[in-house]
Amino acid sequence: MSNFEPEIIAFCCNQCAYAAADLTGSMRMNYPPNVKIIKLPCAGKFETIYMLKAFEMGADGGIVAGCLEGCCHYRTGNLQAAKRIKQVKRILKELGLEEERVDIFYMSSAMGREFAEAATKITETV
Repeated sequence: MSNFEPEIIAFCCNQCAYAAADLTGSMRMNYPPNVKIIKLPCAGKFETIYMLKAFEMGADGGIVAGCLEGCCHYRTGNLQAAKRIKQVKRILKELGLEEERVDIFYMSSAMGREFAEAATKITETV
């Protein structure tokens, strides 16, 4: 049995996903302690280089969590983030790494359970 604890970076939009993560704690729900959250004003501010730098600095996986599709507070930020995650997946594949190490999730500020599930899913995948 392996004791491997992957280091996961979660880039969360301030409007929805970060609030959902905060709600997870308020509801006393658990998600893996190895998930480190970086708050962004919008998922659209996520850049491909952020995830690549996270991997360079030792992360094993990562997620971008943004507003529900069609509900971005900045109109299309979550769509921009989705395009950038596709770029990250392509780059990881070219480097011989599993593209499943990164993913994007959409949630509202009231979806604490979904944040916990997303954090758990990526941790188990990696």
